[in-house]
Amino acid sequence: MTTTATGRVRDPDRKQKILGAAADLLAGKGYHAVSMADIGTEAGITGSGIYRHFESKAAILVALFERVIDDLLSDQQRIIDHESDLARVLDQLIASQVEFVVGDRAIARVYHNEISHLPDDDRRRLRRKQRLYLEEWVHVVRELRPDLDDAYARTLVHAAIGAIQSTLFHNVGLPEDRLRAALSEGARDVLRSGVGVLGVGA
Repeated sequence: MTTTATGRVRDPDRKQKILGAAADLLAGKGYHAVSMADIGTEAGITGSGIYRHFESKAAILVALFERVIDDLLSDQQRIIDHESDLARVLDQLIASQVEFVVGDRAIARVYHNEISHLPDDDRRRLRRKQRLYLEEWVHVVRELRPDLDDAYARTLVHAAIGAIQSTLFHNVGLPEDRLRAALSEGARDVLRSGVGVLGVGA
């Protein structure tokens, strides 16, 4: 923490605390059931303090989703830049998506459920980023399997990511390490299904 010239103590992590509190509350109760005051209380911020960082609940939601998709895109770019073997690239893309779903479960739930509550311009912008993320998966799959047409490869990618996200809203009873392994294998199976082995995880 730092102290300003007026003697006030400013917490540089306060914005992240607000986002973390919002993710937990929105995942548990839904967008409409959570107020700015609820988020402030959960984050340990009283009164109007939360408005120094975010002008509205929608602004918090935008910031949450911006961070989600930017982190996924950044991780995707790192994988592509540092790995030349396409089968390993796809394997690591699967691992990154699994980590998002298992490691950031609250935020993943909110993203899945609440994107429709964003202002139109923000929703369209984030959807464009989401498409960029998915396009890289499709590109890698088609490089591995040039016999697939674009529509089939795209369908497999959506199905694989859907398989990874399938446990977001219920507890399957597996410890996290086994859940990660099961979801990764499920995504690989989807990407292999009906078209021969892609070589993922070989």
